[in-house]
Amino acid sequence: MVLTLGRAVAQVSQGSTEGASLQTPPTSPPASNASNGLVTIEADRQQADNRTGIVTALGNVRIVYPDRKMVATSRQAQYFSKEGRLVLSGDVDVIDADGQRIRAERLTYRLDSERVQADPAQGNQVISTLKLKPQQSSGAAVAPLVP
Repeated sequence: MVLTLGRAVAQVSQGSTEGASLQTPPTSPPASNASNGLVTIEADRQQADNRTGIVTALGNVRIVYPDRKMVATSRQAQYFSKEGRLVLSGDVDVIDADGQRIRAERLTYRLDSERVQADPAQGNQVISTLKLKPQQSSGAAVAPLVP
């Protein structure tokens, strides 16, 4: 089943998830020039409660967020539309088009503030791969770091 979410509208269509695997790392989504706020969720099973505004996806979850050029996989995802919060749990792996990646047991993403909190499984650590960008200088020369 594939679920595509907009800000206040959900469109559901039946699709095949054959071949999906938790062991397969996410791949970067295709580049897109259009910004429409849509997120596509693929999972073995999904349910949506219009009364509470909660969408739950279970099993082999794969989320594609083209506007942010990100793909995420997990065992479960819950989208709390009234709070603007997405919670991924179970072998969470998120990667963007630049190769930046975060792996955790649980990840909470707040859409309004674009804040992420990642928590590890007990006895493990959260693993992040980040691309550091140098700060723009005001024209002053910066001395290299040399031991």
